[in-house]
Amino acid sequence: MNQEGAGKRHHAGRGIRLAGWGLLGYPLCLMDDFVKPEVILTHESDLDGLVSGLLLQRLARQVYGVRVPLQAYHNHQWRQRPMLEPAAWVCDLAFDSRLDRPNWLVVDHHATEIVPRQARLIHDVNKSAGRLCYELCQDRGLGTPALDRLVRLNDIADLFLVEDPEFAAASDCASLVKSYGFWAMHALIEGDLERLLDHPLLEVMAVKRRVEDPLGEVWSGANVVPLSADVGFVPTLVGNTNLIVHRLLAAGGLPYRVLLTLFRKANGTVIVSLRSRNGEALALATRLQGGGHANAAGATLPRSVQQIPDAIHYLRKVLNPAPASPPPAGPEGSLLRELEAS
Repeated sequence: MNQEGAGKRHHAGRGIRLAGWGLLGYPLCLMDDFVKPEVILTHESDLDGLVSGLLLQRLARQVYGVRVPLQAYHNHQWRQRPMLEPAAWVCDLAFDSRLDRPNWLVVDHHATEIVPRQARLIHDVNKSAGRLCYELCQDRGLGTPALDRLVRLNDIADLFLVEDPEFAAASDCASLVKSYGFWAMHALIEGDLERLLDHPLLEVMAVKRRVEDPLGEVWSGANVVPLSADVGFVPTLVGNTNLIVHRLLAAGGLPYRVLLTLFRKANGTVIVSLRSRNGEALALATRLQGGGHANAAGATLPRSVQQIPDAIHYLRKVLNPAPASPPPAGPEGSLLRELEAS
């Protein structure tokens, strides 16, 4: 870990006072009612986590006049993190019972069934976490034309709006974090989000998209590895893996309901990225102790799995559990059957 209701926004929690309505129709909270956070916690794996985390950091600086530390986590690390701070702001990490704490603010768009009783939850599955955080910033007068555009690109990329005319530009922007990493991009832009819009590395992402993606899609589509009757592993050599998997699913030529890719980090950890069209990705990610969205989810495999071939073997075992052996014949088998029935 590195330091540094569908269609309707949901705002819940205990002891909230409102100061009228914000610029975008959002109930404007009196920030004085919030305790200054000791830390801001965000998702490490994508552009949405970077945008939402830095926006909340900017909001805290404007309200409290201090720079609140930022921490970012992948799903597996996040599940293991103790929640010890008396006050914190969390974004782009699914709301669960561990976060339902007094003086905690959670801004998120992942599906959840937990109803907050103590925390303040701002939630909308139809918006990116970055958009929800930006609306809070706009209500405090922190909106700018540059941020308007960046947050729009983040929406397109994170919600995977492939029909939007700016999808290519949004994908290039999101690829910066996927290709170079959360903290590397954070360092390159020195925490200044606006610098993402015209960053020189966007030229690299555009060339990679034009040259690598078509080559990668053809090769990956011809080499999908079956893991079960419903799940296929998509090996990748070059190209935007998310876009390649999306196109393979959309083409409809494969028999699988879920397609996944595997990524091995420098420390040996293997990350699973899952995609589907009818909600199956999240169910499988949950089974693997991960999370995400209905059709775009992920998980971290156990530490004992450190190579891609090992990951394929592990996933096949999880997805195809061996049937239980029938009890032996004779008195011993009769006893086992009676115990099983009871």
